[in-house]
Amino acid sequence: MQQLVDGALEYSDELRRTGHYIARQVARWSRQYAELKTEDIPAMDKLCAWLPEHIPTEDPTTIVHGDYRLGNLIVHPSEPRIVAVLDWELSTLGHPLADLGYNCMVYHFGEGFGASEGYAGMDLAAFGIPSEKDYVAAYARRTGRQDIPDWDFYVAFSLFRLAAIVQGVYKRGLDGNASSETAKGYGDRARVLADLGWSLVKGRA
Repeated sequence: MQQLVDGALEYSDELRRTGHYIARQVARWSRQYAELKTEDIPAMDKLCAWLPEHIPTEDPTTIVHGDYRLGNLIVHPSEPRIVAVLDWELSTLGHPLADLGYNCMVYHFGEGFGASEGYAGMDLAAFGIPSEKDYVAAYARRTGRQDIPDWDFYVAFSLFRLAAIVQGVYKRGLDGNASSETAKGYGDRARVLADLGWSLVKGRA
């Protein structure tokens, strides 16, 4: 019960804060990963050290969904538009590019990546799917931006955050506290996510 109360207070506090969202998120998930790690993941350790030192200076505050992906959208059956966005339980005030980076992780996931199977290696044009570059450019155009500097940072941050989340799910599975038996199958997921994230930014280290 106390964990639920503490979690509700933390969430309420997040909704009152403006600015420094990514810094707070990096600190929060670094701390959670350290508490729940089950093995050494070098790429995760590198991201924990690198991300806080390279947070972009631009720091707008908007509504952030927190789990913005195709699986949480309802698309109109005959028109190219979204009619509803589902699953707002992680929503807060934060940096809008955090949602965009999270949404674009699918471009880096390959076949066989569990529930998060993605586009890597696919012939996107054959399926009418825009490239990541074109997708991000369309976002920039529609939001009045010339471009999105430090784009790899936002994707790496999203991969890092998801790695910390799935590490927690896996640890709870091992401890017998997970809500689903599939949690124990998350063994390598955090490592794969962290490796992907670090591969995007290691050249800037």
